[in-house]
Amino acid sequence: MRKTLTLVTLGLFIWACASQSQEDDPNANPPLEGFNQEGSDAAAIAIADEVMLAMGGRQAWDNTRHITWNFFGARTLYWDKYTGDVRIERPNQGAVTLLNINTREGRAMLNDGEVTDTDSLKNLINAGYSAWVNDSYWLVMPFKLKDSGLTLNYLGSDTTQLGAPADVLQLTFDGVGVTPQNKYHVWVDKNSRLVVQWAYFAQAIDEEPRIISPWTDYKQHGRILLSGGRGERNLSDIAVYETLPESIYKSFERD
Repeated sequence: MRKTLTLVTLGLFIWACASQSQEDDPNANPPLEGFNQEGSDAAAIAIADEVMLAMGGRQAWDNTRHITWNFFGARTLYWDKYTGDVRIERPNQGAVTLLNINTREGRAMLNDGEVTDTDSLKNLINAGYSAWVNDSYWLVMPFKLKDSGLTLNYLGSDTTQLGAPADVLQLTFDGVGVTPQNKYHVWVDKNSRLVVQWAYFAQAIDEEPRIISPWTDYKQHGRILLSGGRGERNLSDIAVYETLPESIYKSFERD
């Protein structure tokens, strides 16, 4: 799965219009430029705002800078939301990719040697970008319900596979991310207003999902909540930092 996290705005969530709105209302959650407000349901938008608040609120999300996590045991990621710098470690392959998601530039090490061939490096940077798009969506999707290129619709009430009553949202995309043809259904708990389940559809026209996964094990990280439980597989080693050494994003050998 490659997911829809906008190329330019994605690493820089904290800018002018959001800041101004939050000065007037600390619970404000303005959409990113390009969110399909007209095509989205008012009920779905209201639920998205409740999810953001339950996760810690927009100000807390915007003020969260460094996030790290391990994606299903396959790779470890470090993400500087302010600069767009990302570090991806794949210990089983002896690989480290350092890239910026806004510029799509970076460096890569494979089998303990830096990759200098232009085509090989480009392929590794593109693969790193796609991995970050996918892996970060698995972690922070609830904060991205009003992103650029997204249409949000309300599908009604349902129960999750674990029997929890929930409101169901549908997420579809237009011209953003690596695979804009995807579709998601997201179950929002009636009481906590946290995302408790999602379903992934490879194509927006598909009637049956490829994956249905719970969202469990919410924990406080810095100012926000993050969930690592995804059923049989989990996101682990989740952490939030205000500062990290520059070497995390600039050097293969980190301090």
